[in-house]
Amino acid sequence: MIRTGFAMQLKPGVRDEYKRRHDEIWPELVRLLEEVGVRDYVIYLDPRTDTLYASQKLTEHNSSDRLPDTDVMRRWWDHMADLMETNPDGSPVVYPLDEMFYMD
Repeated sequence: MIRTGFAMQLKPGVRDEYKRRHDEIWPELVRLLEEVGVRDYVIYLDPRTDTLYASQKLTEHNSSDRLPDTDVMRRWWDHMADLMETNPDGSPVVYPLDEMFYMD
């Protein structure tokens, strides 16, 4: 498995709505993430800064780089765009994180 981490930024005052939308994540998005090799995906919130920190594991032969080309991912980005910093294409602004420690 390949471990990855990244940060994203929420807009002010949208924490509860962000949580609600993820509590109701679309089954077709979950299936897509599993199909491309995403596993053990978790997102944490730093309530002091409204920064989201995510970590996930990718299978060795994952195809997660094709996610931006799928209809489901683009619809999810549109669904979440009012809550987060986004790029011109609607994808969330992602700040890669460097792994500093891991214990299994």
